[in-house]
Amino acid sequence: MVPEIYFKRQIQLWGEATQKSLEKKKIAIVGGGGLGSTLALALGTSGIGQIHIVDFDTVSLHNIHRQIAFTLADEGKNKAKTVARLIEKKSPFVKTEGFDMDFEAFSKLGNRYDLILDATDNLPVREMIDSYAKQTKTPWIYASVEEFNGQVCFFEEANFQVFNISDHKPGGIAAPIVMHIGSLQANLALRYLAGLSVLKDKLYYLYFNQEGELITQKFGMPKAQKC
Repeated sequence: MVPEIYFKRQIQLWGEATQKSLEKKKIAIVGGGGLGSTLALALGTSGIGQIHIVDFDTVSLHNIHRQIAFTLADEGKNKAKTVARLIEKKSPFVKTEGFDMDFEAFSKLGNRYDLILDATDNLPVREMIDSYAKQTKTPWIYASVEEFNGQVCFFEEANFQVFNISDHKPGGIAAPIVMHIGSLQANLALRYLAGLSVLKDKLYYLYFNQEGELITQKFGMPKAQKC
């Protein structure tokens, strides 16, 4: 298979040199569920050179409706490894690896990345991602979804501690909003990796109001205190 044909539309968008540069990029996706599935599919077929996916969880029946990388036949399989196999079937130009472990163990492997993508579902792990990213000077993109709303932020210098670390559990999640927020997250990631401008340290909050109108709000994030 010829990459110039596979990535024809993207090459028309930004040229062969930019497309070639993506082959040298290495990213980590923390979480292989709803957001992780969307991110892996979007970025894995965009020409990113290496993608590492980490998740210790397995596919459950109640996951599949919003986690687009899985079918009924995947129930009980590890999410990270299953997503990695799918991406390699979709694109022969990316090297993927699934890590069946939690983020704390993953962070001790010593790998370095151009970008880390949060696809988890709890704030304490995101706090760990932020600490790791600050220590390794790696930018990361946060995202979360609930009901018909979601939020995304490209963290570089901002302080994640403004979020309340709690055990809040979402009441429910509509499948399309997961893909919508994951798509926004993937677009920010791809623009950054391709060397295009990206608005950083701004929180995007998207929701549907009672009239069914999609509202997008932006909030500036305070910078982290330097040690």
